[in-house]
Amino acid sequence: MTAPHVGIWMYENGGGSAIEHKLVHALAERGIQTSTGLNLRDARAQGGEIVCNGVAMEQLDAFLSYNAGQQTQYQLYLYQVLSQTIPTLNNFNAFSLAEDKFRTAHLLSSHGIATADYRLCHKNDIDGLKAAIRDFGGKLVYKPTDGWGGVGIVKIDSEQALDMLLPFLSRTDLRYFYVERFINYDNTDYRIDIVDGKCVGCYGRKAPKDDWKTNITSGGTVFIREPGQEVIDLAIKATQLLGLEIAGVDLIYDRDKEEYVVLEVNTIPAFATPEQEALGINFNQSKLDAMVDLIDSTVQRKLALHSAKVA
Repeated sequence: MTAPHVGIWMYENGGGSAIEHKLVHALAERGIQTSTGLNLRDARAQGGEIVCNGVAMEQLDAFLSYNAGQQTQYQLYLYQVLSQTIPTLNNFNAFSLAEDKFRTAHLLSSHGIATADYRLCHKNDIDGLKAAIRDFGGKLVYKPTDGWGGVGIVKIDSEQALDMLLPFLSRTDLRYFYVERFINYDNTDYRIDIVDGKCVGCYGRKAPKDDWKTNITSGGTVFIREPGQEVIDLAIKATQLLGLEIAGVDLIYDRDKEEYVVLEVNTIPAFATPEQEALGINFNQSKLDAMVDLIDSTVQRKLALHSAKVA
């Protein structure tokens, strides 16, 4: 019997290469062979198959796509096609949903999970934008619905500031504007890592002085933070509602409403870097073990389904 075969595209920076090496070794111990470096940017599709770096992708038993969330339309298109044929982690439908901030907030809010108050306005609905900043207490945050790492996020402190921004926004090719109420919080958050419905790690992030963004790419710093059960349960519920196998859920405490708020759900949450591990943030092994279990069980389900069809 041929050994199961899994494809991997793992990020390399921040200790990613070492994580990939450990992942490949752990899967090999379970009799699962791997092909790495499968960046769909390098793939071609023809004659009923997608081939990436010599690997026939549809012949894989699973594909772990764990690299930058900001991918080209070509990569995403092939990711979607593959997800219809073989198990992908994350599955494309959940990945696509979670990458959209509005769709995520709308779904979570409709199921009773607290998110930032939000509004989606047509590009020409200037009155709607102005009504939003008044309804949100004079402060709002403009966000690209598909941004990541804090890129493109703008805090708007007044209606006058919005008036100054409108000429710029009107020249963009955006079809709509997504805005959220600016939440009064202590400039720290929780990052909860979830794998296969279980919490495998947590740490905190703190915005730099005189700023409010906690993203590492925006200058935020990490610190050891122990989550309470309420925070863990919220993160698990949000992940399950979105249908993700792997997620990093960002939560903050709204001091005005006195409740925890799910701010964002990330589809490719990074492992702790070597520098962060040196600070005592040590969830990498538990997360790696959980991902190995997830990949193994995913492969076994596919093989069992194939055997049933053959029989």
